[in-house]
Amino acid sequence: MRRVLVVGDLVTDVIAAASGPVAEGTDTEAAISFRGGGSAANTAAWLARLGVSVTLVAAVGQDAAGEERIAELRDAGVACAAVRLPAPTGTVVVLATGAERSMLCDRGANALLAPEHVDAALHGAPDAAHLHLSGYPLFDERSRPAGLRALAAARSAGLSTSVDAASAGPLRRVGAAAFLHWVRDADLLFANADEARVLVGDGPPRRLAEALAGVAGAAIVKLGADGAVQAGIGGFAQAPAAPADVTDVTGAGDAFAAGALHAWLAGAAPEQVLAEGAGLAAEAISRPGARPAR
Repeated sequence: MRRVLVVGDLVTDVIAAASGPVAEGTDTEAAISFRGGGSAANTAAWLARLGVSVTLVAAVGQDAAGEERIAELRDAGVACAAVRLPAPTGTVVVLATGAERSMLCDRGANALLAPEHVDAALHGAPDAAHLHLSGYPLFDERSRPAGLRALAAARSAGLSTSVDAASAGPLRRVGAAAFLHWVRDADLLFANADEARVLVGDGPPRRLAEALAGVAGAAIVKLGADGAVQAGIGGFAQAPAAPADVTDVTGAGDAFAAGALHAWLAGAAPEQVLAEGAGLAAEAISRPGARPAR
């Protein structure tokens, strides 16, 4: 399998696993840890875990955190086309209460990713066959030109493309019509059920996937414990979630995307694409953090 370029955010995750509901205005006991994160970076790490040649295109600060985030990914087998910019490395505070997560996001240097950074990464990866874009660069008007450039340049170079809708809240803020216009003609579009409903309205999973497949060549809607569905080229398919003992759901969707892409790029049938995504997501949620175990 030829190289995959993954474009998007690279951050430090500060994970606060609360002992119970967060008590406003006072203290709540929590276990706090610091880990590498960012949706794109997580997907890149899981692709490397599957043996895929993968390059992450991202931006970090000229600080110790940026050095650490790049070193972690390189140790995991990810090539980093990460530019060092005069801004803090991004940080996300993850408030975890049971199976629920809320994120407080400071994109930091990620917001400064620019089209020329994408062009340089594409030029430096002549063996690339596919580009995967996390939705986060598109949500921010500062980094949006880089995200749009990634899709346009990849298509011009003959690469296949995929996009992850990433997060329901930012999708609402930028608007469904705008986002769908930006990602139109991607070969594969990922969304969870909440994101899909923001983009195409309410309905059963099959209708959501088929509506999104009217924008992209194919669409996968992730349904958590209910598995996933796919529509578009190759027809409709559905698969259950893989069994798992849930420890930490952070990054489950990023791992799913990596597993599904691995199978999809190998030409697997839709059912196998969904099954591989579900299997990697199950591995992700059975251990702490959003990345594979070292």
